[in-house]
Amino acid sequence: KPSSAASDVYKRQVKTRETIISLIFIGAINRFVKLPLIIICVVICISGLRWLISQEPWILDQVANEERLAMTFNELFSIEGNNTLAAYLKQIYRFLGLYVFGTGFVFLMFSKIDLFNQRSFRNRYFIALGTLLFSNILLAYYWIPSSHFIYIMWGAILLFLVSLYNHTKLEN
Repeated sequence: KPSSAASDVYKRQVKTRETIISLIFIGAINRFVKLPLIIICVVICISGLRWLISQEPWILDQVANEERLAMTFNELFSIEGNNTLAAYLKQIYRFLGLYVFGTGFVFLMFSKIDLFNQRSFRNRYFIALGTLLFSNILLAYYWIPSSHFIYIMWGAILLFLVSLYNHTKLEN
């Protein structure tokens, strides 16, 4: 039966073509969609770790914090009754660091799973991360406009937009 053999060859060619297209698609997701997001998540994790391990975490953004307070930390700590303020700030920044690290870690873990190959999952991921990034930059400009963290946030938003653009170009 020549038609059966030809049909089998055709089916193998179609399957091979589908496999190649699938591999190209997954490679594109990994390079142009996932990689920028992974970089964002790693930077978020590092930022959280910095607040967790710093002996004086409020100093990490000293200029913006002192500008917001309208006094230096030395002046703030020297005020009578503020003798436990440094310990309290350390505690608050530790919790902030933990939540920032946890947020980055969760986003990082979700960028590594097979669900990421599904467009509907990526849509939800982009909504969640985009909401986080854009609300953070708005709050930063409102509360701490001289913070160096704003530059990091703009870098994250740029990477996010690169990833989002490539996500919209993929067919799935």
